[in-house]
Amino acid sequence: YPLQRHDQNSEDTRRAYKARLKADKAGGAIELDTTTTLSGIPETAWAYMLGNRSALEWILDRYKERTPRDPTIRERFNTYRFIDHKEQVIDLLRRVCTVSVETMRIIGDMPAETV
Repeated sequence: YPLQRHDQNSEDTRRAYKARLKADKAGGAIELDTTTTLSGIPETAWAYMLGNRSALEWILDRYKERTPRDPTIRERFNTYRFIDHKEQVIDLLRRVCTVSVETMRIIGDMPAETV
């Protein structure tokens, strides 16, 4: 889906980099981190639900950086950083947005079931 990507490359945002992964349903945008925002997400993309969350929200939740509680695991094995996978996540969000919009279109085109 053709989402618009907005990057801010100022010195302040590079120094204070933080992965956010926040959705703004009303504004049709996703803030990925302090430097990148995706906009132009249609309302129908948020309507495609997987359980109690939309598919886009599910992806944002799965790719958030988390710190393990156990200090040994945190020191030795916690190597996940969002910035290492940022481009793949952007591509995935575009694809899932397309699937969500098309699925909702197909559901809307289906005839209502008569009982």
